[in-house]
Amino acid sequence: MRVTGVKTFLVSPASHLAGMIGGKNLLFVKIETDSGIVGWGEAYTQLDRDRNIERHVQDLARYLVGREVCHIRHFTHMVMEDFAGRRGAMDLYSALSALEQALWDAWGKRLGEPVYNLLGGPCRERLRVYANGWYGGARTPDDYAQKAAETVARGFTALKFDPFPGPWRLYITPEVEDRAIENVRAVREAVGPQVDLLIEGHRRLAPMHAVRIGERLAPYAPFWYEEPVPADNVAALAEVRRQVRIPIVTGETLYTKAAFVPILEARAADILNPDVCNCGGILELKEIAAMAEPHLVALAPHNYNSVTIGLAATLQASACMPNFIITEYFVNFEETGHDIAVNPLRVEEGGYIALPKAPGLGMELDEARLAAWPYREYPPRNLPRLEV
Repeated sequence: MRVTGVKTFLVSPASHLAGMIGGKNLLFVKIETDSGIVGWGEAYTQLDRDRNIERHVQDLARYLVGREVCHIRHFTHMVMEDFAGRRGAMDLYSALSALEQALWDAWGKRLGEPVYNLLGGPCRERLRVYANGWYGGARTPDDYAQKAAETVARGFTALKFDPFPGPWRLYITPEVEDRAIENVRAVREAVGPQVDLLIEGHRRLAPMHAVRIGERLAPYAPFWYEEPVPADNVAALAEVRRQVRIPIVTGETLYTKAAFVPILEARAADILNPDVCNCGGILELKEIAAMAEPHLVALAPHNYNSVTIGLAATLQASACMPNFIITEYFVNFEETGHDIAVNPLRVEEGGYIALPKAPGLGMELDEARLAAWPYREYPPRNLPRLEV
């Protein structure tokens, strides 16, 4: 079974009408084959880089058409070695991840098996998810508390959020630090001790701030402290991990297995959160988990993508990981995701998603509905001018 064509679909979701994190178009990829079977994939995107990533998909498609669908590992290796000349970047790896997922989806359908059965079989029947995207528009501790309570009422038992006011800065004032702690305090009081709180740092703090904030967060028993310092400074991350009593997470901006080697060697994190839509795809995500397993490091895949193909790909890989603990679910993508999916994934009471049983990724998209959410250019980011 050979690839005969590749199509791309840029979709503007309804979620950002509320303005949570600016704008973000979603990018889906469809591969067609000479047997009539199709495969779906999804690329990670960012504001103002979505069309660049789409172009990467289209350029890579020239080297994919005509190849056997089942030659997945060879194609990904060829892209990194020959197409990119070992000079990767987020845009390239995001495009490759989407095509890799689509190949697995088509091959699973050809064999009549879910992808996880092709990767060694599942370790679990359902996977826990945490809610993100629920706090859009929150400005005060009371806002965070109200939105957190509403999200828990929907059945989620874990919430991730960034409590820090903008703009992102390495060095922050005591007022910014206090506001972040107050937001966490308000959420903890609103949801009680049984709900897990996952604190997001977005790689923004210098170690001196990250450590002090970690100490102040500890009484609120966070489930984790995510990327408190820049992810490319492994020594700084390890320094924070040694001094903070909360599990440290990193990985969403690291691509391919190679980038995780120094993190594991330095014991700089307790949990890794690579994203299946930018790390290199399903097999790369599973192999990162396998690398982490003997280091006693857990996997909690990042998933700032739709709640459709990207999430389905995450579930397929995560099902095979003994060290999986939880993954991400963006509630503000639900409206669009449930509209474009033929068979949407549903979060069950307690914050779990049942493992899909259908062949491939277990997820199909409706092209007519994709066309109902056309690409749009969002306003540019608010990049601060010189400080005065």
